[in-house]
Amino acid sequence: MAHLRWGQFMTAGAAIALAGVALAQVPMTPLDFKVPGTQFGDMPASNLWPANNCRSCHGYFNEAAEPYATWAGSLMALGGKDPLFFAQMTNANQDVANVGTFCLRCHVPVAVVSGHADDASGNSLDARDREGVTCHFCHSMVDPQYQSGVSPPEDAAILAALTDVPQFTANAMFVLDPQGRRRGPRSDHQADHELLVSPFLRDSRLCGTCHDVGNVAVSKLPDGRYRYNAINAEAPDHDPWTQFPLERTFTEWQLSAFADGGVDLGGRFGGSRGNVVSSCQDCHMPTTASQACSYGPVRQDMATHDFAGAAVPSLDLIAAYTANDPAVDPAHIAAGRAKALSMLQRAATIELSLTASTVLARVLNQTGHKLPTGHIEGRRVWLNLRFFDASGALVLERGHYDTAEAHLDEAGTTVYEMLVALSDDAAAATGKPAGVTTHMALADTIWKDTRIPPRGFDNAAFADGGAPAVGIGYADGQYWHDTSVTLPTGAVRVDATLYYQSLTRHYIEALRDGNATDHWGQTLHNLWQATGRGAPIAMASERLTWGDMIFSDGLEGTAP
Repeated sequence: MAHLRWGQFMTAGAAIALAGVALAQVPMTPLDFKVPGTQFGDMPASNLWPANNCRSCHGYFNEAAEPYATWAGSLMALGGKDPLFFAQMTNANQDVANVGTFCLRCHVPVAVVSGHADDASGNSLDARDREGVTCHFCHSMVDPQYQSGVSPPEDAAILAALTDVPQFTANAMFVLDPQGRRRGPRSDHQADHELLVSPFLRDSRLCGTCHDVGNVAVSKLPDGRYRYNAINAEAPDHDPWTQFPLERTFTEWQLSAFADGGVDLGGRFGGSRGNVVSSCQDCHMPTTASQACSYGPVRQDMATHDFAGAAVPSLDLIAAYTANDPAVDPAHIAAGRAKALSMLQRAATIELSLTASTVLARVLNQTGHKLPTGHIEGRRVWLNLRFFDASGALVLERGHYDTAEAHLDEAGTTVYEMLVALSDDAAAATGKPAGVTTHMALADTIWKDTRIPPRGFDNAAFADGGAPAVGIGYADGQYWHDTSVTLPTGAVRVDATLYYQSLTRHYIEALRDGNATDHWGQTLHNLWQATGRGAPIAMASERLTWGDMIFSDGLEGTAP
C-alpha cells in the first residue's frame, strides 16, 4: 500500500460495512503501530511462566502482603478480563484498522510473546494472555538503557541482538529477556531459580513503559498542532512527546517535584518507606514487614504488589463480569478494591476558609501526577459544595450529582478532566464531526485539560511534554485549585466533598451505541447498570461552620 495521508484516503470514499452499518475505518496497517522493543517471535512463549507457577513460592502465606495475592487483586492481573478495556478497543478498531495490536501490547503484554496480539480484535487471546501483566513479564524486563556495572551483564547481549532498542519510555516499548531469566532488586535473595540483580525493578521508567501513551499515528507539528501521519509507515519519531497525548502519567511525574528529589508528605503514601516519596513504586508499591517468598526471611522493606490507583469502578465491573470464573478469586478483587479506595481517599485534601462575604474552597493535589491522571476518557473529579442554614435546610448546592439520572450539574462547579476533539482537518479526513469526541483513536486536539497539576508544575515544561493546562490557568508551582462562592443568605455551614468518577453515563452509552462489531458495548452497559451506574466516589470532605473548622473522616464510598 502506498504511503497515503489519512485525509487523502478517506476523501476517496473508503469505508467498510460492519453489521449492516457503514463505518468509515482508517485502513492502517500493523506497520503504523510498530514500536521499538521486543516483537512477535523474539521470545519463546514457553519461557514466560504463568502466574500460578510463581504463586507456589510467592503466595499462600500472607495474602495481605505477599506478592501473588496483592497482585491478583490489581488491574495489572485483571487487564485481560476488563470489559471496559475491551469495549474501548472494539470502538477504536472500528475507527482505525489494526490499532488493537497497539492497545493489547500494554493491557495484555503476554499476548506479544504468544503472538496472539497480532489479532487486533483480541479474539485470539487465550487464558495465559488474559492473565494481564504477569509476575514473570515484569520480572523479565530489561532496562533498555544499559548501564555498565549496574545492569545485569547479560542485558548487553540482549540489547545488542535487538533490531530496534527503545530510546524513550512510553508506548509499551518493553524489552524482555528471551530466555525468561527473572530479575529482582536484591542481591541477598535466596531464590531457587536463576535471578539477575537489576535496579530497573525499582526505577519509575519500568512503570512509565506503559503509563505514558502517545498516539503513534498522530504527530505534533512545529506550530504545536497535531496532524495524522502517513498510512502504512512507522511513526516518524518514537518520542512520545512528539505524539498526540492519550496518557501522560509518567511525564507528569517526571516533570514534578516528586521526581526531582522527592516530596515529604508526612507518611501519606509509601507504607514503611518513610515520609519522603519519589518514585512510582514508592506510592503504588508501599512497603511493609513481610516475606518475599514462603521460605525467605521477613524483610522490613518488602514492597507489596498492590499497584493500587483509582480503579475502584473498574474492579467492580471486573468482579461482576468474572463472578463465575474459577481463575479469579473475588476476595483478591475485594482486597484490591479496598486498597484503591484508600488510595483515592489520600490523593487530595480540601481546605475551607471564610471571609465576610465568601467561602474559599481549595482542592490540593497530593499525588505525583495530575489529578486525575491516567487514561483520559471518562475520568473526572469535581467539588460538591452544600450550604445549610441554622435549621439544617439546604440553601445552595454547587456540583450536584443526580444519582437517578447519573448526571452531574457541571454548570455549578469546576470539573477537573481532559477532553479530546477532532480538528476540522481530522473531521474532513474521517467523516466524524469536528469538536469533542469519544473517538479517542482519531483525536488530534486537546479540547480541555483542567486537571490539577502536581507539585513542581511548570507550564512550559508540561506543554512541551504534551500535558498542558487547557481551558484553565495554573501558575507555575501551583498544585491546587480555588473555588470562591458568595455566601448565600442564611447559610451558617458548608459541607465540601471531592468526588471521583470514571464511568460516566455519557461515556458508557457512547461505547454501547458506537459498537457495531461485537457484544462488548452492551455487556459493559449491563455491568455498569448492575454495579451502581458508576456512582461517584468521595475522595475527601470537610465541613466549615462560621467560626469553627471541623474535619470529617470515614468517607462513604458513593455520592448521596
